Amino acid sequence: MKINEIGEFGLIGRIAADFKSLIPQGWEGIGDDCAVIPWNEGKSLVVTTDLLVENVHFLREQITPYQLGYKSLAVNLSDIAAMGAKPVATFLSIGLPSETVEVEWCDAFFEGYRSFGVPLLGGDTTSSPEGIVINITVLGMAENDHIKRRRDARPGDLIAVTGPLGDSAGGLQAILNNIPRDADIKELIKRHHQPRPHLAEGEWLGTREEVHAMMDVSDGVASDLLHILRASGLGAAIRTDAVPTSPLLRKIAGREGWNAAELALTGGEDYVLLLTVDPARINDLQKGFEARFGHPLHVIGVCGSGKPEITYSGTDSHFTGFEHF
Repeated sequence: MKINEIGEFGLIGRIAADFKSLIPQGWEGIGDDCAVIPWNEGKSLVVTTDLLVENVHFLREQITPYQLGYKSLAVNLSDIAAMGAKPVATFLSIGLPSETVEVEWCDAFFEGYRSFGVPLLGGDTTSSPEGIVINITVLGMAENDHIKRRRDARPGDLIAVTGPLGDSAGGLQAILNNIPRDADIKELIKRHHQPRPHLAEGEWLGTREEVHAMMDVSDGVASDLLHILRASGLGAAIRTDAVPTSPLLRKIAGREGWNAAELALTGGEDYVLLLTVDPARINDLQKGFEARFGHPLHVIGVCGSGKPEITYSGTDSHFTGFEHF
């Protein structure tokens, strides 16, 4: 049987089942954005790791080394934010083709990596016969009662996101279709190469009891929301007209004939946070969120009982997010 016959999450499920019995009591392994390791009576360490491979996750000729260093760490920091935690340290392992990568490239890469101000404590370097391979591990810290998990969504919870969706997918479309780079296209591509992990938002949302489940949007809402639904044993309904998109994406989508809603729901790599909220307390949460961060918390749907699947109102389309294999 080939890996593509069971898919990315089928493979992960097989691995998780094999190692479940080896996880120490009180530790949490595969199933959330981060593993959870007890630290002391009141706090836990949360740990995430992510892999970026040239020509799979990035095209070297299309991204500056500064942007690659920035994005490589940003996608990991987003997992820490999704758990309601604060990043405290990182580790980096990197494979480089020594004959095609210059020292100056490395300097710029690490300048981008340093832009978040999170310490680099170690890692590994090795030669690569072809493309660049980057693996990062990030450690975060959180109060135990602030940690958010995918399994804690409840029937009736409202589904919300912390920012607009689809910009990253639009930037990728522009790159792949070689669209002439006017100022708008350059800005959209920058949003693909330099997504902002919602660190402050995640840490604040972690303190709010009315926030039940949370994760980040890396593969698109159509894919990532399913992780919450499967973990919580729920279904969901999404209002496509409520899914937020930026004015820039709508402008370029109209010009290029793109479906902005499809990009927003399936594109991924926006790294905003996706969360479920007690409906009785959503107004207070939205007011507090906007007052603190200066941008809205968008409600896009509702959780309900039933099979872990998503229905979409306002469209006849069915959306599928990104999946490896």
